Amino acid sequence: MHNVDWQAIIFDFDGVVVESGKIKTQAFAELYRSHGETIVEKVVQFHTQNGGMSRYRKFRHFQQYFLNQPPLTETEEKQLDIRFSELVVEAVIAADPVPGAIELIRQQSGKIPLFVASGTPETELKVIVERRGLNPYFTEVRGAPALKKTIIAEILSAYSLRPETVLMIGDAMADLEGAQANNTAFLGRVHPDDANPFPANIQTVPDLRGLVQ
Repeated sequence: MHNVDWQAIIFDFDGVVVESGKIKTQAFAELYRSHGETIVEKVVQFHTQNGGMSRYRKFRHFQQYFLNQPPLTETEEKQLDIRFSELVVEAVIAADPVPGAIELIRQQSGKIPLFVASGTPETELKVIVERRGLNPYFTEVRGAPALKKTIIAEILSAYSLRPETVLMIGDAMADLEGAQANNTAFLGRVHPDDANPFPANIQTVPDLRGLVQ
């Protein structure tokens, strides 16, 4: 993993560059708190088991299966989205970086193109990356509504990258599936306090310090 000359690295953002996993969980809990603790528990469980899925798909799922209500109107979905953004953006901007992430990004950005492929809405993601001062290091910052596997495919194609020379670093099954769909290499980041979501054959690291040369 360490001594391969990667042509490019694609980073997921939450839980890979920034320790922001819990922030999103708290925001989902907050949004559904008025529906009672049982719903909150279901929402939190679904969110943690479906890392990398866009919040819009989650909102729709909760509406249909947990609240048993008619589908969200476009206006209702927008309102949920705005409230969610208000809860998370400032917190993610202020969150600690994943150990080793910033060093790795600074070190590699001079040598190879680096990308972000995240489930966070792209406009919001760009604000966060910019406010954290990371913009100069990334060739492209990509997020929802595009699916992760589509984002990866588009990056490979736009920059004529050979998949086997590209490393995707992610913390959720959605990241692994996106990498596998495009035949790129994959490294899983699993926070020391969290359960490993990946199959046994997938290489994982507790943080990114080991990748810094």
